[in-house]
Amino acid sequence: MIFKNLLFVSLFGLLASCSTERNFKRDLEKTLLENPDVLMNVIEKNPEKFVSALQNAVQASQQNAAKMREIEEQKKLQEAFDNPLTPNITKEDVIVGPKDAPITLVEFSDFECPFCKRGYQTVQELQKKYKGKIRFIYKHLPLSFHRQAMISSQYYEAIRLQGDELATKFHDLVFENQSSLSSGGTKFLDKMAKDAGANLTKLKKDLETEVVKNKIQDDMLEASKFGMQGTPGFLINGVPVKGAYPASHFVQIVEELKKRDKLKL
Repeated sequence: MIFKNLLFVSLFGLLASCSTERNFKRDLEKTLLENPDVLMNVIEKNPEKFVSALQNAVQASQQNAAKMREIEEQKKLQEAFDNPLTPNITKEDVIVGPKDAPITLVEFSDFECPFCKRGYQTVQELQKKYKGKIRFIYKHLPLSFHRQAMISSQYYEAIRLQGDELATKFHDLVFENQSSLSSGGTKFLDKMAKDAGANLTKLKKDLETEVVKNKIQDDMLEASKFGMQGTPGFLINGVPVKGAYPASHFVQIVEELKKRDKLKL
């Protein structure tokens, strides 16, 4: 009882004096650390109030964190509009759509990633919305914890050596039937390749070649350079989009680019 009275007097004195808030917090923390039973007694006598206060504090903290993340994302987005990233598009890249299209959509993806299937569906929506005005380039970012991701990328690149249209057809078939990839492995990939019209004998010869492996490695290094650690990751006219966002998010970016006179459709 005496200690509690002393604690109260000490707290009152601190509040009534000219000591700074920092000193008050320091002294209060020191007191409670040395006498934790005081705090425990207060909690035990007022459990409902304590739980309610804790829940409110957690909620306020989460809201503040969300607000800070939103501010940070807006800042990054502003920087992206002002300084768009420049992907390396070479003759080894399959371009779906007009090569001179005003909208360039680059995706760093993993054939086995479930979120990348959403990305595939989003790309299809955007291709329909901006038909004739968008070009799409698929790049590789096979994640190590997806067992079939790397070999799927190798299949794609080996098929690309037989023709861009065959590679695109294979790409679409794999994502449309993605649920069978993990369990089916190479047997599934062989079937998708055959259904796409690829020559399996040539494909098998090209799978482990340096040209195939180097293309995948180059894509992965480029993804890392752009800060793409997870999949899917996109660049739409150089503006990064990290995650499986709906098509509406990309449409908003397109509209903002138009507003800034950085895109004419």
